[in-house]
Amino acid sequence: MRDVASILPLSVDAVSFLGSGRALIEDLSFTVPAGGLTVLLGPNGAGKSLTLRLCHGLLTPSEGRIGWAAGAHGRAKRHAMVFQKPIMLRRSVEANITHALAAAGVAGHERRERAHAALARFGLTDRATQAARLLSGGEQQRLAIARAWSLRPELLFLDEPTSQLDPAATRQIEELLAGLVAEGITILMSTHDLGQARRLADRVLFMHRGRLFEDAGAGAFFAGPATPEARAFIAGELIW
Repeated sequence: MRDVASILPLSVDAVSFLGSGRALIEDLSFTVPAGGLTVLLGPNGAGKSLTLRLCHGLLTPSEGRIGWAAGAHGRAKRHAMVFQKPIMLRRSVEANITHALAAAGVAGHERRERAHAALARFGLTDRATQAARLLSGGEQQRLAIARAWSLRPELLFLDEPTSQLDPAATRQIEELLAGLVAEGITILMSTHDLGQARRLADRVLFMHRGRLFEDAGAGAFFAGPATPEARAFIAGELIW
């Protein structure tokens, strides 16, 4: 059962991240409230993946602060991340989920119940005993999302989740993500795919060269981006 108090909003305050002697992320500030799907949009190299890793706690900001709602400190972590190329353990499909649950401290009988629910929810029940690494790319991404979902996250980070998938698998993943939002899971997702951002986003954070250029509702952003960089990106021009 979830704690009553939410971990959201997530606040990113004046965050910078240095690497190889230069700023890869610079003075980044935004807030992720509960609900909806926010897209981190921008060209390759904009800093989108780094931003997700900073938010999830895989990296530590060089400057600035990333924080959760007041009182969230010390409660169970309720955010999960799915990477561009899913990480599959050398285990069965079901064991990939139960292992993650065990690492999160979930008791044995509950691990099995949650794993079975996740397999059913994401259409993988008939693959339960198969080796996860032998699944198709789309099935592996579904398993990665199922594994994250089984942890009961409030906030799900997704890093270019369909960039390596064909159109049919991409559509399936996008439908699953819309379903997760409908369930009440908040999503922060990176993509450089304009079509995908138009289809899925409630809100757009447009990034370029490690900086946040725009933060707007998706409708307003695509109807009239405020910065030359965003206008050029939407027009299909190369920006650098």
